Amino acid sequence: MSPLADAQVTAELAQTPGWKRAGKAIERTYRFPDFKAAMVFINWVAALAERANHHPDMTIRYNEVTVSVWTHSDGGLTTKDFALARGIDAL
Repeated sequence: MSPLADAQVTAELAQTPGWKRAGKAIERTYRFPDFKAAMVFINWVAALAERANHHPDMTIRYNEVTVSVWTHSDGGLTTKDFALARGIDAL
């Protein structure tokens, strides 16, 4: 899969509310009532990522989880990243 051009990334971001470009990746921060809820979310994302065979970077700060996605093997953003982002949002 080849990386998307900037115009394609802009179009995909318009269809993926809450996500922003962060260098080679797209990212979003989710906030939860407490640490336990954040960990439940992390496990849901992990299960989704395993099924998709596409694994995001995740940072946990008590009740906040920042998810960062990009296709490392292709060196940039692909449609696979936006599909995963939308799947995470659907959780």
